[in-house]
Amino acid sequence: MNLPRTVGILIAVNVAVYLVQAAMPPVWERWVIFHLGFIPLRWSADGLSWSGLLGPVTHQFLHGGIAHLFVNMIMLAAFGSGVERLLGGRRLLIMYLVSGLAGAAAHYLAYPEGTLPVVGASGAISGLFGAILRLMAKNPAVTGGFVRILPVVFIWIAIAVITGFTGMPGAGEAQVAWAAHIGGFLLTLIFFDLFAIGAWPRRVR
Repeated sequence: MNLPRTVGILIAVNVAVYLVQAAMPPVWERWVIFHLGFIPLRWSADGLSWSGLLGPVTHQFLHGGIAHLFVNMIMLAAFGSGVERLLGGRRLLIMYLVSGLAGAAAHYLAYPEGTLPVVGASGAISGLFGAILRLMAKNPAVTGGFVRILPVVFIWIAIAVITGFTGMPGAGEAQVAWAAHIGGFLLTLIFFDLFAIGAWPRRVR
């Protein structure tokens, strides 16, 4: 697969981190998930620990299993490649990380007393999908602009909410952080133009 450079690096980093996780003794892996995953209660409790400060970033590179990693990396390749080819690797990376932070923030707002660690790149990848929709809306070949993509927006949000309360097929009993998906998605959907200042591709008006 001919992936753009930054997307390829992000996938390689995520896979490498997972391989390190998988090679660890179970007790070590549990320590990593607990301390480097995002736990909302750490932000509600008095005194923010180093785990609380790192969690909103580090949780984006941890995954709960091979299926979780595989699905996220396929989506990263699909959505991220288009964004990088049109806007460049640096902007893609910023969008990816900030969308992940927005996902953590949204999960915190939904579950401020939550004690379960959140792991995965889903919030960041949802942000890349939001960017893809905005790029589609700005394409001269797509009539209707932003209004044209609204059905997809509502469907994506509905799927995130439904899977959050019913679970994801193949995920077993693992809970889906639905609010994180929506947070990353809405960030780029609403603020896409800020990420793209000075980098409009010629094919996009």
